[in-house]
Amino acid sequence: MPGLKSGDIKVQVEDDNVLLISGERKREEEKEGAKYVRMERRVGKFMRKFVLPDNANVDAISAVCQDGVLTVTVQKLPPPEPKKPKTIEVKIG
Repeated sequence: MPGLKSGDIKVQVEDDNVLLISGERKREEEKEGAKYVRMERRVGKFMRKFVLPDNANVDAISAVCQDGVLTVTVQKLPPPEPKKPKTIEVKIG
């Protein structure tokens, strides 16, 4: 996300399992006397959606934007305890 500030990026969770990353890149002000042959960065709104796995802990998602790199960390929930077999006593008679 080069050229964006952390306030320009929005990270949300929708429907308990969809991670939504969105934002808007605004056109930089042109300097007088500067001539551009090509602009490498697109401007405008952007949005990406990622479906999270069932074992994702949506309450512990963190996002850090540093030096133009957005790092989103999604922690896993611990695996569920395996069900122990229930022993049923067999009675005579």
